[in-house]
Amino acid sequence: MASIYRVTEQGSLSSTSNTFDIAIQGDGYFQVLLPNGDTAYTRDGSFQLNGAGQLVNYDGFAIQPGITIPEGAIDVTINSSGEVLVTEEAGQEAANVGTIQIATFPSQGGLEAMGDNLFRATQASGPATVDSPSRPGYGSLMQGFLETSNVDPISEIAALISAQRAYEMNFKVVQTADQMMGPAR
Repeated sequence: MASIYRVTEQGSLSSTSNTFDIAIQGDGYFQVLLPNGDTAYTRDGSFQLNGAGQLVNYDGFAIQPGITIPEGAIDVTINSSGEVLVTEEAGQEAANVGTIQIATFPSQGGLEAMGDNLFRATQASGPATVDSPSRPGYGSLMQGFLETSNVDPISEIAALISAQRAYEMNFKVVQTADQMMGPAR
């Protein structure tokens, strides 16, 4: 093996029609607050509301900066630049309750995987630069979508078959060499 590396290319976007599913189209990571006070980064935009109305990931970690949706909101819209607009009563103008910000890194490959689609910044990744989505160098948000895997199964199966054939060929070479050395002993 020459090296092991993480592929950071964007996966396809899949429509879910869920209000709190958010995909990043382009560069960037959502920020979530861990229980120990550290910030973790993720591209998994499958969010929901906790009992206090805060926008959290599936593990209950609050998105940063914190966004709270008022109880009884009848419509929530998250636009491409991260503004969270809430309508509380029919016919009422939507009110901005916060802005989802995303982080980028000088070297995404240097992020440390923590598991559960969470990453932590390291010296190799460089410090996070945080800004609103849709700014130059940052991706935009798409409400009602999730990013799917970036793995191309067809090319991975082809690479696996190629590696298996190379292994079989090398095994036969060693086996033949062993058989040739057998009578000479």
